Parts: sequence; C-alpha cells; structure tokens
Amino acid sequence: MYNLPNILTLSRIAVIPLIFMSIYFTSFAWAMFAGALFIAASITDYLDGYLARAWNETSSFGRLLDPIADKLLVATALVVILVKPGMYGCSFTVLPAFVILCREILVSGLREFLREVNVGLPVTKLAKWKTAFQMTALAMMLFRDLWIGWGVLGEVLLWIAAILTFITGYQYYQKSLEYVKAEEAKKVAIVKEVVVKAETISTQKATAKKSATTKTESVKAAKKTVAQKSKTTKTIARKKSKKAGA
Repeated sequence: MYNLPNILTLSRIAVIPLIFMSIYFTSFAWAMFAGALFIAASITDYLDGYLARAWNETSSFGRLLDPIADKLLVATALVVILVKPGMYGCSFTVLPAFVILCREILVSGLREFLREVNVGLPVTKLAKWKTAFQMTALAMMLFRDLWIGWGVLGEVLLWIAAILTFITGYQYYQKSLEYVKAEEAKKVAIVKEVVVKAETISTQKATAKKSATTKTESVKAAKKTVAQKSKTTKTIARKKSKKAGA
C-alpha cells in the first residue's frame, strides 16, 4: 500500500495545511512558499498515476485517495485565493470558483453512487484538460504577489477551467442518468413481464374454466339426450306391448 505512487498522493494531502496557512501568514516569502508547494503537489498528481501504471503498482488505496487528494488541494487553493487579504475576493473570481467546487461535489457524489452498484465513471480527456487549466490557473494566481500579470492570466485560465468543469460535470451527470434510466427501464420491463405472465395465467385459467364448463354442459346435454331417447324407447315399447295385448 505504501509504494512511491501512494506516498506521492499522501504528500499532496500533507502540504494542504501549509498552503492554507498562507491565509494567516501574509508575507511575500510565505506566499511564494505556498505557491511552490502547490506546484509541487500538482506535479505529483501526474507522477503518481504515471508511476503506478509504469511500475504496475495500481491499488485500490491509490484509486480511492487520488481523487480525494486532488479535490482537497484544489478546494484549499480556491479558498486561499478568495479569502486571503488583497487577493481575489471579487465576483469575477467567485463565480468560476463556485462552479468548480459544485462540480467536484457533484462528481464525488455520482462516483460514490455508481461505485455502490459496481459501475465505473472513468476520467475523460476533456476532464484531464480541465485539470491542467485548473492547476495552472491556481498556481499563477497564487504567484500574483510575484507579478500581477500572473494573476490576470490566471483568472482567464480559471474561467476556461470553469467552463470545462461545467461541461465535464454535465457529461458525468448524463452518464449517470443513462445508468439510472437503464435501471428504471429494466424495472419497468420486469413489471410488464410479470403483468403479462399474470394476464396469461389468468387467461389460461379462464379458458380452462370455460372449457370445463362447456364439457360439463356437453355431458349434461348428452345425458339428457340419452335419457330422452331412453324414455322415448320405453314409451314406444309400452305402446307396442299394449297393442300386442289387445
């Protein structure tokens, strides 16, 4: 479990408190330190997956922890950018940050739901591009104190990341909705099948009952006919007997 890819993932979580502390430690040196930690953590996001595949060391622990570490890192950077004095606490930055956070919560919920029914929600290529824009934008905005141009360019990239975030979030939602619709269709089909079987059995019983009734009536009619013929024969026999006696 504690191989290098997983250790890199854990290190991404370990630096989160240090990045968050830049809200309180507002010096230029700490801002640069937090930005450098964020960049290093973003690089491990690529390295851990690459090494896990290259060394064939993929594990359930890594698959579980990797997306959690990414979301914690991104959420922390967004909070720092929005809350830190002199940073970006304006509506222009709040909106894409809100979209990104909502999407992460949505996708986490969808993955948890689908995991319970053994359905995967693989990462798309567009989602990888979204992550690249997102990490680059946040890194630039954290280095705003170094050069204000980084902050401006970072805001533009953050909006691009937010748009890609919305699109990929909708795509994941559509995939999940397709599964739900398919499951509901299966349930409806099963109910219809049960209803059809019940109707078939009911029809068969009604047919059998009707057939039995018809057979009973036919037997009764046959018995009645035989009885009438027998009565007629006896009547004729009596008449002949009377004529013979006369």
